[in-house]
Amino acid sequence: MVAYKCFRCSKEITKDLLGKRIRCPFCGSKIFYKVKTVSTKLKAL
Repeated sequence: MVAYKCFRCSKEITKDLLGKRIRCPFCGSKIFYKVKTVSTKLKAL
C-alpha cells in the first residue's frame, strides 16, 4: 500500500483515502511527499 504524508499537517494518508482528489482530507493542502521505507544494509562477505 502506498502511503503519503501531508506537508502541512504531517498526517499519513493512503492512496485509498485520497481517491481522485489530490487534497489532504484533514487540512486541504495539495502538497504531499512519499514516505520512504527503511532499508536494511548488508555487509559484503
